[in-house]
Amino acid sequence: MKNKWLIALAAVGIHMSIGSVYAWSVLTKPIMEAMNISLQETTWTFSLAILFLGFSAGFLGSIVEKMGPRKSGLLSMLFFCSGLVGTAYAIHVQSLTLLYVFYGGIGGIGLGIGYITPVSTLVKYFPHARGFATGLAIMGFGFASLIAAPLMQKLVATFGLEQNFLLLAGVYSVVMIASSLYLSPPPETDVSAEKKDVKITYTKKQYSANEAMFTWQFYALWFIFFINITCGIALLAVASPMAQEITQMTPTVAASMVGIIGLLNGFGRILWSSLSDFIGRQNTYVAFFAIELVAFFAIAHTTNQYVFMAILMVIVTCYGGGFSCMPAYISDLFGTKYLSSIHGRILSAWGWAGIAGPIFLAMLRGMTEGYTTSLHVFSALFAVNLLVALALKLKSNLD
Repeated sequence: MKNKWLIALAAVGIHMSIGSVYAWSVLTKPIMEAMNISLQETTWTFSLAILFLGFSAGFLGSIVEKMGPRKSGLLSMLFFCSGLVGTAYAIHVQSLTLLYVFYGGIGGIGLGIGYITPVSTLVKYFPHARGFATGLAIMGFGFASLIAAPLMQKLVATFGLEQNFLLLAGVYSVVMIASSLYLSPPPETDVSAEKKDVKITYTKKQYSANEAMFTWQFYALWFIFFINITCGIALLAVASPMAQEITQMTPTVAASMVGIIGLLNGFGRILWSSLSDFIGRQNTYVAFFAIELVAFFAIAHTTNQYVFMAILMVIVTCYGGGFSCMPAYISDLFGTKYLSSIHGRILSAWGWAGIAGPIFLAMLRGMTEGYTTSLHVFSALFAVNLLVALALKLKSNLD
């Protein structure tokens, strides 16, 4: 049996590589200038990448399960790094269509495969600390932008925009190949085993993806995941201009705040997922939505910069925690054997939310000429999420 901590490191290696997609904003202006395209046209590249992430995870989850973590990790590398090389070519020939195809489509498929590949493997190495295990892997995805953003800025300034993508493709291919080759499932164990001092009941049955989709719990998880991401990603997309408008924060301070957001997005993933191993996934999600219900309402009614930042940071930890706790919650309900395929189908909510969140916020802001109403609507959506989470808490055991 391989060292579980090296397996964890391999999982983080894959997620740190593909998580660089969150540093896209650093490349927005250089791409706009190099290709002479608008902000909206450039932003659609990122939206398409997230959309394809969600859809590829949903449709290819079963294939990833059959291929195993090593082959699927290598497949993720092939798509993701090919997308980066193709992006360099798209910029060279000034083709917006190719930019969408390579970075959004091909790269996005690599994101989806790579996101689900290490998670189910890592969970099986930490059967009694599933929250910690998934948080450890997905934390890498959240932290990636902290390394990738300054790296990309340096590469663009030193070598140029096209060379930036080629160099990143080379670096990430090495990291992802090495990580994928080490990944392997552990020997078969009793996945129904339960640690007595942890307040979690694990299912004894191993549900297939199709069987899981015949339960109301599957759709409840999909719904709360969709709402959490829709509201969270909408807020993060406009965090800087919103802070400047509501609290009169300077652009410099707002930029620093965005950097801290990236840090807490990563810390929130490991913090909440580890905590969920002790208080239970049901209680964790109830806490998420109770906190966010109050926080989204409160942030709409503060003009104090420090209070605004404090509330935003709390929201960000819940947003990140919603990602990291989900695979563990799925494994509690449906087992670990088919976790990749079930998790992939739940992740389709991310694809839709990546499109819906920013569009919904822009629509509400255009109708009301401010952010207050939008934040009130999001608060109400978390009230609905809270009710669904409570229903899951009251009846979460499928056996």
